[in-house]
Amino acid sequence: MQHLTVEWPITGDENANSSVTVRYRAEGESTWRQAMPLRRIAEGDNEGFGWGRRHSGSIFGLQPGTRYEVELTLRDPDGGGTTRTETVATRAVPAPMAGAPTKAVTPSTFAAVAASAQPGDILELGPGTYGAFDWSRSGTEGKPIVLRGTTGTVLTGPINLFNQRYVHFDRVTINGRLRFNGTNHFALTRSTVNATSANNGDAVVTFLRAENAYIADNVVTGVTQWAESSLGVNGNNLGEGICVTGPGHVIMNNRVSGFRDGISLLEDSDAKDQYSIDIVGNDLIGNADDGIEADFCFHNCRILGNRLTNNFIALSSQPGLGGPTYFVRNAVYNAVHVAFKLYRGSSGDVLLHNTVVKHGDGFGIYADTPVSNLYARNNLFLGGPGGSFGGYSSGNAAGRVLHLPTLVTANADLDHDGFGSTSGTFGATWGATPLSSLSALRSSTTERHAVQVDLGVFASTVAYPSAPMTLYAAPDLRPGAGSAVENAGIALPNITDDFSGSAPDLGAHEVGAPLPAYGPRP
Repeated sequence: MQHLTVEWPITGDENANSSVTVRYRAEGESTWRQAMPLRRIAEGDNEGFGWGRRHSGSIFGLQPGTRYEVELTLRDPDGGGTTRTETVATRAVPAPMAGAPTKAVTPSTFAAVAASAQPGDILELGPGTYGAFDWSRSGTEGKPIVLRGTTGTVLTGPINLFNQRYVHFDRVTINGRLRFNGTNHFALTRSTVNATSANNGDAVVTFLRAENAYIADNVVTGVTQWAESSLGVNGNNLGEGICVTGPGHVIMNNRVSGFRDGISLLEDSDAKDQYSIDIVGNDLIGNADDGIEADFCFHNCRILGNRLTNNFIALSSQPGLGGPTYFVRNAVYNAVHVAFKLYRGSSGDVLLHNTVVKHGDGFGIYADTPVSNLYARNNLFLGGPGGSFGGYSSGNAAGRVLHLPTLVTANADLDHDGFGSTSGTFGATWGATPLSSLSALRSSTTERHAVQVDLGVFASTVAYPSAPMTLYAAPDLRPGAGSAVENAGIALPNITDDFSGSAPDLGAHEVGAPLPAYGPRP
């Protein structure tokens, strides 16, 4: 709805020096806008999945339901090149049919009305408790079937929608699991979902390939407690808050708390066509394994503008399958183990303008598998003295600013990032190389323009999360005027177009900018 995926498969280019620049404009406009160049992806395989040689990337910040012209220019310094222009469209935000008939429903009439529902119908659910049900009617494009709650509407799960199309749930309270296996163009909006210990503690899930779900502005609450015994994949935790597989899903502005994983994709052989997935503007709190688990992303998953507070692991790419997997402008506070879990040979992750304040190492990787084709710009990482929680390390006692021992340095490209530790030291590990100062990082790595920072860079007081098993309130992580992060970044087309000052600021926010909407919108 807000982003476009571009994939250009190629052959040849054995020395991997071709490039694709991108321009775009809304149909009818005269002015072209620049997007980031596509990422060049080498062919590869991992964990039973393979991918071909290609250029791949995304165009960000578009308007829903709008047609765009996209101009792609392929160049190879060794000779050859071409320009192609395509016309494509973003999806519209799901909405009821104009002039849709509204059918009043009560708990006693629900079964009969549901059995005769037609495309375009709005079923207005009156107050009362509705029992578990399997939904078996589909809408059509432009004519969804809408189940809309009123004050006092409570649905008792489990609720199943299997292999349906164009079914919307709006303004309902669901106690239990809602499962939409194989369903395309499903929508869940402005609702409250309370998971129970039944059905593995799951809330809103599809465990089979689905397409183009829209899950937005919901409050989703699980049963997992924020405790040291709950941490990690083997901890005493239950449930997936929102879990999808298949392409085209938009998961935005939800508040998800108290699960094993807050928002997740499926893993291993269960992962089906996990590309062009947007996870945007969500508020993730107190999830005992991953806040957002973007594992087994095939390409162009966009994890953008989320706030993650008090999660064991904030953002996971375990693994990215060639990429790009985008992590952009996420604000992370009190990630107990790691802010970014780039494990199982993750390849092609792109980290742009993220802010991290955590216990232990600011940016740490502790698996023994390689991290390849990592690209990072304009991020802010702040840590401090580390420890152990539930058998997992947050980093060493000195609080390294950077610890990437398995980074494939030959294809890593990180620069213009800010690093700091409350210990006042500057310990770092870049691949096999230990470093002990900002000057060493700048002279020995791609981080030629890195800066050293501390907690004083924020406009408001931000405390070091010294007791990670505390449920801290989310702090304001906007930077202060005149701080070391102001104007310390580099311009990135289509990402930093609205920066103020002489250059973009590091981290998720610009100095003086309003906070984005995290969680449900009014």
